[in-house]
Amino acid sequence: MIAELKKTLEGKMQKSLEVLKLDLQKVRTGRAHVGLLDHVQVDYYGSLVPVNQVANITLVDARTIGVQPWEKPMLQKVEKAIRDSDLGLNPSSQGDLIRVPMPALTEERRRDLIKVVKNEGEDTKIALRNLRRDANAHLKDALKKHEIPEDDERKAQDEVQKFTDKYVAEVDKMLAYKEAELMQV
Repeated sequence: MIAELKKTLEGKMQKSLEVLKLDLQKVRTGRAHVGLLDHVQVDYYGSLVPVNQVANITLVDARTIGVQPWEKPMLQKVEKAIRDSDLGLNPSSQGDLIRVPMPALTEERRRDLIKVVKNEGEDTKIALRNLRRDANAHLKDALKKHEIPEDDERKAQDEVQKFTDKYVAEVDKMLAYKEAELMQV
């Protein structure tokens, strides 16, 4: 039972790291990339959905993203969602196409992107801690039901903490690498 718990815990922690890796890849330095808008949410008839579910996203050129909503009334909503996102982009409408030029990365813009990256990292660390909490609660529950001895429960909790520390250190490494990449001129 404990081995199974550790295996599922490590799998879930690995998935959290993969999600962070994908999120960090979306934070681009200077060049336009369609994945940059993946986490922008648009109000679509009362529910929030990702921009790529209501519009076609293309690269106009190396520094401009083109967003073409599938429905005419969504034009203003998509433009507002992109403008209000934490990406610091300033879209402009041209007919039924929204052009999103990528701003040149100033020192201030780099700092803003680092804040976004740190938020993503902190969210991942919170997810890892929640997984640790759930695993420990599961172990305590098993101890109460007399399914495992107390010594095994303590050892398993120590191992859960080691897993958590290992993955938190991995998150810190990924964040440090991305920060260095963003600060390169």
